[in-house]
Amino acid sequence: MNKFSHLIKSCNHYILASALGLSLLGIFCLVSVTRNKETFLSREVLIQSVALILGLLAAYAILILGYRYFMNLEKILYISSILLLLTVYIPGLGAAFYGSRSWIDLGFVTFQPSEIVKITFVILMAAYLSRSGASLSTVKGILMAALYGLPFILIVSKEDFGSGCVFCAIWIFMVFCSGLDLKVIGRIALVFILLLPMFYFFLAGYQKERIDAFLHPDNLDLPGNYQVWNSKVAIGSGGLYGKGYMQGTQSALGFLPVPESDFIFAAAVEELGFIGGIAILFLFGLFLFHSLKVTKYAKDLQGTLIGAGLVGMYFFQAFENIAMTMGLMPVTGITLPFLSYGGSSMISAIMGVGFLLSVSCRQKI
Repeated sequence: MNKFSHLIKSCNHYILASALGLSLLGIFCLVSVTRNKETFLSREVLIQSVALILGLLAAYAILILGYRYFMNLEKILYISSILLLLTVYIPGLGAAFYGSRSWIDLGFVTFQPSEIVKITFVILMAAYLSRSGASLSTVKGILMAALYGLPFILIVSKEDFGSGCVFCAIWIFMVFCSGLDLKVIGRIALVFILLLPMFYFFLAGYQKERIDAFLHPDNLDLPGNYQVWNSKVAIGSGGLYGKGYMQGTQSALGFLPVPESDFIFAAAVEELGFIGGIAILFLFGLFLFHSLKVTKYAKDLQGTLIGAGLVGMYFFQAFENIAMTMGLMPVTGITLPFLSYGGSSMISAIMGVGFLLSVSCRQKI
């Protein structure tokens, strides 16, 4: 306990405070959007609250053990993470929701393996990149790093393109912060931009429909556009101060799709208004700023890479989710960290905070 007290005193308190603030605000919003006449606290609220507690326990263990402890488990984590992702294909265990088979049905609750593997992916890439050293300054080194993470990206993207994009964002942020030559970055970026249109032909049917809908926002017959239109109505109708807590109509009347998860930001702004939306953005900004600060002053390259990967994960998810609700990005089903409903998502997000705190309390003065 004395060790934990010392660690918690020396860690970055802004990261912990902003993460807890967003998590509690998310539960606060869930109470409203999932309310019914029979019970005040819905099943979603209870699951989210339990997930927050489990996440905090996991973060406690991570803080005590330290991020370096997990670096020594690279082989075990690599194999177990791949196997965990493949469990969704086991008959009777894997389950499909919203067009993607990326859940495990445990009967009393569903579990999304890719959420937990996001964290192990950050650890694995940090271990690999810190070991690769100067080879990353060459195209061959970058290709080897891509091959190292490719199994995870391919397995996840096959069933959940949105989560696959998150894994790609993590990889890009980590490789960029590993000391990569800017000339190499420019060449890779040019090749990626040239090949980007070709990726469309490898997407699944429902994924192509979402891209088409994004490119033709005025066509409400295309899948996703009607939901985004209602999301923008909810955000706009909130005005400056909002309609009031539990007074939202778009979610209550069923116009706003999955208000507890994908469109939680729209539901929150409808009730809390522009000021509430700015408060959410401020908390995310505070969290990301201090996460970047921890990344910059990490004691070693491993700590820097872990921080970079987690910043990439949180930033991309928050940006994509919030922009999606306003029609600025395609609908992908990516959750908003800390706020969106999902036990797996909440545990994963809080575990990431545990690693950031572990890096911060061991950083250079």
